[in-house]
Amino acid sequence: MIKNSSDTELVHSLKVGNAAAMTEIYNRYWRKMLLVAYNLTKDKSTAQEIVQQVLIKLWDRRNTVNIDSLPNYLAVAVKYSVYTYLNREKRRSEVDATNLPLGVNNLDEEKIYANFLKEYIGGVVDTLPEKCKLVFKYSRENGKTIPEIARDLSISEKTVEAHLTKALKSIKYSLKNSGALNIAVFLTYFLK
Repeated sequence: MIKNSSDTELVHSLKVGNAAAMTEIYNRYWRKMLLVAYNLTKDKSTAQEIVQQVLIKLWDRRNTVNIDSLPNYLAVAVKYSVYTYLNREKRRSEVDATNLPLGVNNLDEEKIYANFLKEYIGGVVDTLPEKCKLVFKYSRENGKTIPEIARDLSISEKTVEAHLTKALKSIKYSLKNSGALNIAVFLTYFLK
């Protein structure tokens, strides 16, 4: 039964603690996850360890995680884990080379987190209805004002506002329920 389940059904089963759902997620996605991790690390052992950690975290956080698209969620989780791993290794090398205390430079970690946040939000935006997604991208990626978007898309300003409100609520809800992201960072960077 689980084998023929959709991703949405698998996520639902996972949330209620069905270990068979976790096994099926592993069976469906471990190769893709390993490929993503290997392409970024160029090390099979490290890639395997990262995939294992991502799957363990998914199981540990099954009650609180909010997943709209399982493949996107897993890919972003693997990328974030790889970047975190690579950053940690880079810092270790720098500390070994210079004998500086740990935690001297958090700038790289902040950039990695910002990139992860951007990718995560991009995944949420991709799940929005087409017009809502388009309005959000015009606003946030192209820097257009509400009147400009209304003119470009031939819709009323009120409709543009409604689409932006819906997009921001969806993103905020997803971030709030993800358990992995800091809502204050979201508010600072994405709510103009």
